Amino acid sequence: MADTKVYILDGGRLAMKEYHMYWNAGGEAMVTLPCYSVLIEHDDGRFLFDTGFDLHHFDQFVMPGIAQQSLDQTIPGQLANLGLSPADITHVINSHYHIDHCGGNKHCLHATTICHACELEAARTPEPFEELAYSDQSFAPGLRASEPEIDIYTPRFETLTGDQEIARGVFLFETPGHTNGHYSLMVKLSDRRPMLFTADAAYTARSMETRTISSAHVDPVAACRSLERLNILAQDHDAELFYGHDIEQFGAYRIAPAYYS
Repeated sequence: MADTKVYILDGGRLAMKEYHMYWNAGGEAMVTLPCYSVLIEHDDGRFLFDTGFDLHHFDQFVMPGIAQQSLDQTIPGQLANLGLSPADITHVINSHYHIDHCGGNKHCLHATTICHACELEAARTPEPFEELAYSDQSFAPGLRASEPEIDIYTPRFETLTGDQEIARGVFLFETPGHTNGHYSLMVKLSDRRPMLFTADAAYTARSMETRTISSAHVDPVAACRSLERLNILAQDHDAELFYGHDIEQFGAYRIAPAYYS
């Protein structure tokens, strides 16, 4: 049985004002956020957790210039650095379907797409204030009944609820609040502490230390409880927390082709 390996794929950078990251606790300063994906090489397949953003979508629908991404930082580019292609991905897991977490799904045409059932519904019928956050629908052409289906591909969705062990040592934990169907990921490895990826349930170490949720949320009470849940999970499993958008922490990551095992 081969040892599981975890690769962190660099997906580029975003810029936003600090107050977007810290609800009622941030200022007007612009902050740089890393975006990354997590590739898990496992006996049961190759699992890709989140796929970052699509630069063209940000430039066209959000604001030109706030996203920075080279061709090497796209999903095809990062996989090529490992001698892989998107066709080698068996499963795409999305923490949630905001535009900076699903932009590369469309490249993985042969993968089963795993998400929380509530998240797929939110992407299909977002609240008015969430329209921009859910505006990249390239991963699921025709998901919204009001939009014509584009003849690209039909993703195979596997929707889940509750906490799940989707493969040996690979766990999804419900951490709602940022979105109703948000999942965080934990991977157990043979030679190190478990890796607990918070995604947007905790943007940064500061988010956790001060228990400050992001300004983007659908349920602030649930979001605060998810921060505390992540803290408890980390203690119970002796897991290392990997935050969703922490530029300082990201600088210390092993970036692919380096890996954790």
